[in-house]
Amino acid sequence: MKEEILITATFLLGFISCLALIGLYNNFNIEIPLATTGFSIFSKQAFAPSNSIAEKDIEVYEDKIVIYVENPSISNYAPTGSMRPVIDVYANGIRVVPVSEDEIKIGDIVSFEKDNRLIVHRIVEKGLDEEGFYFITKGDNNPTTDKGKLRFKDIKYKTIGVIW
Repeated sequence: MKEEILITATFLLGFISCLALIGLYNNFNIEIPLATTGFSIFSKQAFAPSNSIAEKDIEVYEDKIVIYVENPSISNYAPTGSMRPVIDVYANGIRVVPVSEDEIKIGDIVSFEKDNRLIVHRIVEKGLDEEGFYFITKGDNNPTTDKGKLRFKDIKYKTIGVIW
């Protein structure tokens, strides 16, 4: 009987703490993603992209939104499913050509060439070895990371926005 009461009390304490935490964030009008692929409070790693567009570079009007970005291009995606649910065939991406390794952060979505195909995956690791900076990538919907180290010279684009 004591063990059942202890288990019930522990469950209730956790449940109430969770509600309090959600309530605290809601008071600040902050959106909290609970179970998305790119970021999850339940996962050990956060893979949210770095902030590439400053708020001052976004203007919202009644009939349009203007985003000031140097040298952008639009990308669309093959129906591979590797980046679902963030990117799928019906998404439109806004991308730029990165100038240096410093612009590429863990969590960023990049396009790189491999076997004469343009692959779009997320950076999950950034490191330094005898050849310089390297990156490890992974599709959000893939169970494992991509094989091999990616070098900055292989990265063609960095995705800075996705529009569905």
